[in-house]
Amino acid sequence: MNLPLRLALRELRGGLVGLRLLAVCLILGVAALAGVGSLASAINAGLMERGQLLLGGDVEARLSSRFATVEERERLDKEGLVSEVIRLRAMAGKSGAEERLLAEVKAVDARWPLVGAFRLEGGQSCAGAVRACIAPGTAAVAPALAERLGLKAGDTLQIGTATLRIAGVTAEEPDAAGQGFGFGPGVLIARSDLDTTGLIQPGAQFRSLYRIKLPPGADPAPVVNRLEAAAPDAGFQFQDRSNGAPSTRRFVDRLGQFLTLVGLTALVVAGVGVAGGVSAYLGAKTKTIATLKTLGADTATIRAIYLWQIGLVALGAVVIGLAIGAATPWIVTRVAAASLPVPPELTPQWRALATAAAYGVLIALAFALWPLAQAARMPAARLFRSLTERRDRPTFGMVATIVAAGLAIVGITVANASDRVFVLGFIAAALALIGLLWALAALVRWLAARAPRPRGTLARLALANLHRPGAPTRQLIVALGLGLTLFATLAVIETNFTGQINRTLPDRAPTFFVIDIPNDGKDAFKALIDAKAPGATMTIVPSLRGPVTAVKGVPANQINAGPDVWILRGDRGLSYAADFPPANTIVSGKWWPRDYAGPPLISIDDDAAKALGLKIGDEMTVSVLGVEITAKIASTRKIDWQSLGFNFAILFAPGTLEAAPHGWMATLAVKPDEERAIQAGIARQFPTASVVRVKDVLGQVAELLGQLSTAIRAAAGVTVAAGIAVLIGALAAGARARTYDAVLLKLLGATRGQVARATLAEYGLLALIVSGLALLLGGGAGWYVITQVFKLEWQPDWAPVVGTVLAGGAVTVLLGLAGSWRALSARPNAVLRDL
Repeated sequence: MNLPLRLALRELRGGLVGLRLLAVCLILGVAALAGVGSLASAINAGLMERGQLLLGGDVEARLSSRFATVEERERLDKEGLVSEVIRLRAMAGKSGAEERLLAEVKAVDARWPLVGAFRLEGGQSCAGAVRACIAPGTAAVAPALAERLGLKAGDTLQIGTATLRIAGVTAEEPDAAGQGFGFGPGVLIARSDLDTTGLIQPGAQFRSLYRIKLPPGADPAPVVNRLEAAAPDAGFQFQDRSNGAPSTRRFVDRLGQFLTLVGLTALVVAGVGVAGGVSAYLGAKTKTIATLKTLGADTATIRAIYLWQIGLVALGAVVIGLAIGAATPWIVTRVAAASLPVPPELTPQWRALATAAAYGVLIALAFALWPLAQAARMPAARLFRSLTERRDRPTFGMVATIVAAGLAIVGITVANASDRVFVLGFIAAALALIGLLWALAALVRWLAARAPRPRGTLARLALANLHRPGAPTRQLIVALGLGLTLFATLAVIETNFTGQINRTLPDRAPTFFVIDIPNDGKDAFKALIDAKAPGATMTIVPSLRGPVTAVKGVPANQINAGPDVWILRGDRGLSYAADFPPANTIVSGKWWPRDYAGPPLISIDDDAAKALGLKIGDEMTVSVLGVEITAKIASTRKIDWQSLGFNFAILFAPGTLEAAPHGWMATLAVKPDEERAIQAGIARQFPTASVVRVKDVLGQVAELLGQLSTAIRAAAGVTVAAGIAVLIGALAAGARARTYDAVLLKLLGATRGQVARATLAEYGLLALIVSGLALLLGGGAGWYVITQVFKLEWQPDWAPVVGTVLAGGAVTVLLGLAGSWRALSARPNAVLRDL
C-alpha cells in the first residue's frame, strides 16, 4: 500500500466529520438521478416485457372508419390467429333513465383476448374464451361507469339503438393500458352486437383493429413488411409487440428525460456544496497539511492523500445514492401503483444506475479538485496563517481536468437524450442561468463594498459581511438562487396552467362537442338545437378521419419522424371548407376561392409543414376510407388551438371529400339550465351521436397536470435540498472566521444578542436578495415558457409563487442563524488560546 493511501486511511479512522457534507450532497444528487432513471427504465422494461399483452397480439393492423375487406382479412389470416376489435365512442345510459355518459366502446370477437385474460369483478377469468364472460346481448362496464350510472350486474344498458344486459363490472382488461387516453369509461360488448347498436353509420368515426398472434418464436418484423408490401395503398397502419404502447412510451421517455435534467441541475447545485464541503474540510486540516509540508511532503503527496480521502468518501456516497435510486421503482410501486401505466420491472436498471454513478463521480471530481489544488499548492508558512491568506489558483493541468469532467457530463447527457436539441437547449439555459447568478452575486458583493455605510453598528456589520474575504455570498446566491429559481419557474407555469384550465378555458370553451351526427341528419340536428336552446351558439362542420400515408411521394413509414412530426402519428381529423376558418391565420400561400373546382388542394398546420420541410406546391397523400388521395399544399396556417373550436391540421378544398361517406361534428354553447334538455334530446333523436361535455375533459386534464406537477416538484425539491446543503457547507467553510469575528466583537463589548442580530440582518439581507432574484428570474423563465413555447395567455397566480420564494428565504435565514449559533456561543478565552 502506498504512503498517501496509508495516511489517508489513517486520517479517515478519526471519523468523517468534515466530509459529511460532501457525502450528503452526492447522495442527494445521485439518488435523484438514479431514482428517475431507474423508474423510467423500469417502466419501459415493463412496456417491453408486456408488449404482446398491451398490443393484444404480436402484430396489429389498424384501419380508420372502415372494416377489412374479405381479401384483406384472408391475407391477415394467413399470418396467424386473428382477432377483430372495433373501438368507437358512444353515449351509454341505464335503460329508462335520462342520464347518458360518453363511453369508450370496444366490440370484441369470440377470439379476444389473444393474450392475457379478461376478468369480471367477483367472477371467473376468461382467457381466450370471452364469450364465457360477455355473451351476445350483454356488456361489461368499467367501474367508473358503473359508479356514475348506478349500474350492477343484471341491469340493462342503452347504447345507441341496442339494449344490453350488464354481465358485470370489469376487473381486469389485458390490453387496456395500451389503448391510450380516453374521453370516458369503457364498455365491452360482443362484436356481433355492434350492428344492433346502429353506431356504424356512413361516415361514423371508428377504428378497426386486427390483432395477429403468430406461431411461437416467430419474428413479427417480416410479417409487418409482407403485409405493408401487399397493400401499400390500403390505409393500414401496422404495429408490432416490440412497441405495444407507443404513446405511453413516448410520454414516459419525455417525462423521464425532463426529470433527469432537473435531477442533473440538482446534482450541479450539490456540486457547489461539494466544493464548499471540501473547502471546509481542508480548512480544518490546514495545520495538518502545514505540518506534513514542514516534514517534507511535497504538493503531489498532499494532493494524493486528500484525493484518496475525498475519493473514498465520494465513492461511498455514490453507492448509497445508487442504492436509494435502485429502490425507487419498488417504493413507487408500493406507494403509487395506480398512477403507473404498467407495473415496472422490479430488477436493477444497470444502465440508469451506471449513468447516475458516472454523473456523481464526475461532479465530485469537477467541484472537489479546485479547493484541493488550492490547499495543496500553498507553502507551509502561508498555511499556518491561512485565515488571512488568499488561495493560489490551480495549475493549468488541474483546470483542464475540471473542464474535461464538465464536458464529459454534457457528453453523457446528450448521448442518452431522445431529443438532443431540447437537451442542449436546457443545458445552455442552465449554464446561462448559473453564469447570470454568478455575475449577479459578484455585482451584489461589489455594490455592498461601495454602498454608503449605515449609521447603526449592527447594520454596518451585516453589510460588511456580504463582501468580506471568505464571505459565502457568491456560493449561496448561485446555489440557492438556482434551486429557488427552478421552483419559482415551476410555480409560475403550474399556476398559469391551472388558471387556464379553471378560468380562461371554461369561459371560452363551448359546452358540448357532438360527434358522429349522421350526414342526412344535419338539418334535423340544427332544428333540435333551435327548439331546445333557441339562443345557443352552434358551429357544425364535416368530419372524416384518415392517416397521412406519404409526403412528397415518400411513404410515411419511411420518414424518420421526430417528436415534432406528430402529423404522421396515427389518424388525423380531416374536413373540407370553402370559407377560411376562424382562429386561423394564413402564413404562406393563399386560400382557395369559395367555388373552387379543380385538382385536390389542402391547407395544413404551419408547424407541421415546417417539421416536415414542406412548402407551397408540395404533395401529401392521405388515406380516406381506404382510398389514397394525393393533394397539393395550397397554404399553411397558424392555428390558435386555445380557441377550443374545430381546428383541423389538414383541411381540403371543396370538391374532393364531399362524395365520401362522412358525418358531422358540432360545438354547442348553451345556458347551464339547458344542458340536461340538450343531452336528453340528442340521446333520443340521435342515439348514434356522442356528446362530449367539455368540463369533464378539462377536469381529466387538470388531474393529469396535477400528477405531473407532483412529480416535477419532487424532483425540483431535491434541487432546493441541495441548495440548503450548500448553505450548510458555506457555514461550515466560514465557521472559523465567523467564530473569530464573534470573539473579537465580544472583546470590544458586544453582547451575544447584538452579534446574533447582526447575523440575522446579514442572512435576512441575503435571503431578500436570493428570493428577489428567484422571483425575477423564475417569473421571466415562466413567462417565456407560457407565452413563447405553449402560446398561452400570461395569467400567473403570484400568491403561491411569492410564497415559494419567501419560504426559501425564510429557510435561508433560519439555517444561517442556526449554523452561526456555535460561533456566537464560543468563549473568547478558549478561542484565543487556539489562535
